Amino acid sequence: DGYFHQRVTECRFSSKDLQGIEFIDSYVFNQAEYVRFNSTVGKFVGYTEHGVYNAEAWNSDAAILAQERGELERYCKFNAAIDYS
Repeated sequence: DGYFHQRVTECRFSSKDLQGIEFIDSYVFNQAEYVRFNSTVGKFVGYTEHGVYNAEAWNSDAAILAQERGELERYCKFNAAIDYS
């Protein structure tokens, strides 16, 4: 019994040239994803009523968006050599 909350961040690579890297930041509650940031889209997208509410709030905050957009460079591209080794 109880609740399950999870945040999953991942980098998706389509090639070794670092041009096709995508940063995904997903929020999951009880095994259902309710909001996601995708670096290709450049903003949060909500999948449930609560997720839409959060996405609207987070997308209206320039600091949160700047931080998420920076994760592609800071986290994905920086660690790409490790992931490919």
